[in-house]
Formats: sequence, C-alpha cells, structure tokens
Amino acid sequence: MERIIITGALGQIGTELTLKLREKYGEENVLPTDIKEPEDEQLKGKPFEILDVRDMDRLVEIARDFKPDTIMHMAALLSATCEKNPQLAWDINMGGLVNALELARESGLKFFTPSSIGAFGPSTPKENTPQVTVQRPTTMYGVNKVAGELLCDYYFEKFGVDTRGVRFPGLISHVKEPGGGTTDYAVEIYFEAIRNGRYTSYIDKDTNMDMMYMDDAVDAIIDLMEADGARLEDRNAFNVTAMSINPGMVANEIRKHIPEFELDYDVDPVRQGIAESWPNAIDASQAVRQWDFEPKYNLARMTEVMLEAIRNKA
Repeated sequence: MERIIITGALGQIGTELTLKLREKYGEENVLPTDIKEPEDEQLKGKPFEILDVRDMDRLVEIARDFKPDTIMHMAALLSATCEKNPQLAWDINMGGLVNALELARESGLKFFTPSSIGAFGPSTPKENTPQVTVQRPTTMYGVNKVAGELLCDYYFEKFGVDTRGVRFPGLISHVKEPGGGTTDYAVEIYFEAIRNGRYTSYIDKDTNMDMMYMDDAVDAIIDLMEADGARLEDRNAFNVTAMSINPGMVANEIRKHIPEFELDYDVDPVRQGIAESWPNAIDASQAVRQWDFEPKYNLARMTEVMLEAIRNKA
C-alpha cells in the first residue's frame, strides 16, 4: 500500500485507522472521507473529503484526483441501527460496497472491507466457531455482511480484485464512543465506570461475545493488507478475536481498579436477541496460520488502558 482512500473514516474504526495509517504511510498518502466534516482535533484542518458512498460519481471524482492504490471501505450502519431502518441499511451497506468494489475493479485497487460476527446466526456453532460454517443470520446487518463477504469473493474470483477482509467481533475503544452496535455495552461500561461509578447493561449477565481492543483491530487490518497474497488461501471473512467476555466479567475486572463499581441490568430485547444469535467464541486459527494474526490485549490489559485513558479525558 502506498496511497489509501478510506470511506466511513469518522466511524467506529475509521478514526483510529486513519491516524495509524497516516503515522505509518504519511499524512499526504492517506485520504479519509465521510458524510460530514471531522470534529476530532487530530483530523481537523488536514486532507479530508465529504463523500456519501452511495454517490458513485463523487467517489470516482475523489479517486481520480487522489490516485490511490488501495481503498479501505469502512462506511456502514451498525447492527442495532440497521434493525431500526433496514431499507436504509441495505442502501448504505450494500450500495456503498458495490460502488467501492466497482472503483477497485475499474482502477486496479487493493480492497479491504470488514465483515463481522454478525454474519453468523442462531444455527451457527456457538463455541469455537469455524471460519467456514453455517451462516444464516436473522438481522439485516447480518444479511448485509454475508452478502458482502460473498460479493468480495466474487470480485476476487471473477475480476481479480485483490479483496481482503476480516470478521470483527465487538470493538472496544476510548477514542470513539459507541454508535449503534450490539456490543457497545463493552465500551459504555468503562465510560460510565469513570463518570458515575455504575452501569446498567442492556445485555444480560451470562451473554458471552467475542471482543477486541481497537489497537489490535487496526493492526489486524494493516497486517492483512500487507500480507503476502500467495499465503492467503482465503481472501475475505477471516475470523479474528482476542477475548470472549460478558458484562459480569468486565465489571469484575473494573472492580480491581474501582472497587465500588456497581453493575445492574435492564435487558434490551432487540440487542439481546441479536447477541444470542451470535457465537459465544470464534476460532481465529486461520488468521494466525495464513497471515500471523496475534492480538496484544487481553481483558486485564485492555481494562487498565481504557480506564486510564478515560480518566485522562475527564
């Protein structure tokens, strides 16, 4: 990778991905785009373009001027938001993906887009979920992700587009606060622990889901995109994860730093239903074998870093 366009650069992953890529490849070689101007001080006043990913003409115009060799397509609505407006979710998540893939095909670009554990469904094996397995999601978000995985494989097989992608679990970060995902409790709980010393979880106490700290997620994207393509038996939808946790486990870790922290529950049936349709713990061995995936953060280390960073913001 030498020159990179990022769509959805102000989203959950995009902000930190943009900063890391600029640090690694140079500010002038990374162009973030999104539907609104950045508010983050680290992005203000630096190269940035307004883009609705459904606008193919605008996407082509930006690429023509910037001349990238890689596009990282991060623009998408998240799981809970998709259920509130499934038609809009289809328009953005699938329409935007097709446009980005077409740009990659026409311009010979390397291509990355993330999938999610949301691509799995109730009939998927819950424990040690394989990379290739039953995928029958019951949410619009999940349908979008499965369709996206297949579409990226199609563009690789049919047109030779160098498509690559991972299935992310819940992602935890202190930089960008939650934006409509089922796993957002695992971010909110840290902020509320510092602000109020208590948290009410919308996910039930024994509901395990896979998670990763954002630094590991960003590193995974870059590592996969830099990997030797000859090693990749798969192209898209690599399972990646760092930990399988539930709200009680996070609370217990927080209490090592804030002993008086209180956790209670007010379960949201929509997000709880989505969570129960996903695996409890997935198998990331193919990512390890094919491109040396290796997360650095476990629950204990992540909790320490999260709490310290949020305290410093307060």
